[in-house]
Amino acid sequence: MSDSDAAYKRCSTCKTPIEYGAAHYLCSVSTCNRPKLGLFFCSLPCWEAHVPEARHRDAWAEQHKAPTRAQYVAANEQQPTPARARVVVTPVAHQASTHEETDSEDDVLVVVSKLKRYVRMRSEMNTSDTVVTPLSNHLRQLCNEAIRNAARDGRKTVLDRDFAPLIGKKTS
Repeated sequence: MSDSDAAYKRCSTCKTPIEYGAAHYLCSVSTCNRPKLGLFFCSLPCWEAHVPEARHRDAWAEQHKAPTRAQYVAANEQQPTPARARVVVTPVAHQASTHEETDSEDDVLVVVSKLKRYVRMRSEMNTSDTVVTPLSNHLRQLCNEAIRNAARDGRKTVLDRDFAPLIGKKTS
């Protein structure tokens, strides 16, 4: 019998096994009860120990009873685990969308104070505020092309190598 068969779950704080059919506690906050996270506590002190870390505004412990081993096995047999498939989505060039759904095309993509400090340190020159808009637009173009490069490679993460072919390329 493996360790996972011996107990229903383990306490999220002290790692004590919670036996099948035993009483245990769950946090009342929904984010603590998500299927992938699923926090379980063997006692009230263990639940109380997680509250400061979780930074809940208002929470309480809810007492539950673990299913019997037979109930647990039956429930898992009824719900087969879905097969995992990798889905690669190719981004559409530019979809019309509302400003509530995506960031505005006018958003500043650079830290202006750091940009101005860099220019001053390198050249002792000032930097106009009007520089920020064309620079942000240029960054958007670079990012969009890097996103296309990552999608072409079947990845969901944009990496530094997606920008490498673009750095030497001149954009107008």
